[in-house]
Amino acid sequence: MGKVIAIANQKGGVGKTTTAINLAASLAALDHKTLVVDADPQANSTSGVGMDPKAVEVSIYECMVNDIDVDEAIVKTDIDYLDILPSHINLVGAEVEMVDIEGRETRMREALTNIVDNYDYIIIDCSPSLGLITVNAMTAADSVIIPVQCEYFALEGLGKLLNTIKIIQSRLNPELEIEGILLTMYDVRLRLSNQVVEEVTAHFKELVFKTIIPRNIKLSESPSFGVPAIIHDAESKGAISYLNLAKEIIENNVEA
Repeated sequence: MGKVIAIANQKGGVGKTTTAINLAASLAALDHKTLVVDADPQANSTSGVGMDPKAVEVSIYECMVNDIDVDEAIVKTDIDYLDILPSHINLVGAEVEMVDIEGRETRMREALTNIVDNYDYIIIDCSPSLGLITVNAMTAADSVIIPVQCEYFALEGLGKLLNTIKIIQSRLNPELEIEGILLTMYDVRLRLSNQVVEEVTAHFKELVFKTIIPRNIKLSESPSFGVPAIIHDAESKGAISYLNLAKEIIENNVEA
């Protein structure tokens, strides 16, 4: 049975989509069948694996709102072992449209039920909010990765996210765990980056991944080419870091 991992933080610009695309591509490169679920109306994960969001006819939106079978929406990417369940700008309206739907918090979990066994890993890229779609993602997930950037105000809002996770654990998904806190945008030259690493590690201890994602030009460039960093430049520091993260997650789940 596949492991479903949501990548969530209500702060924007912390590396959620970068992590979703590159972690998924790295898991696929290690021969693990992987699905990216793009649960963000901005559809950056969709374009980041080479799809044009405007050309998407069936997306996660139709699966959650109109009960369309997920198999009709999943698209194979050009990368072996990597598929995408794309997003579309329509997802912006889903929260309002789902208000009167019974069991609205579990729509994504129900949509994914039939395909979980087809994958080793399902990575959900959440939008930068704690709205209904993100609640759906965490209700569907086995665990959450929380990206935290190595910058000023890094921990701002983290308490709110952890509180939301606790509420979801108590009311909707008691099995939900924190997979780990991922430090991103690390710059070895900046004292602030090192201070954030020390602060987060001291506070959250073993919850923090050993792998730290550096600031890296290839990571920034690769979405404009519609490919993950491992395809754009497999030897870049960014690509290697995400490959190491994938290995760390695989090892952690073998031990578990």
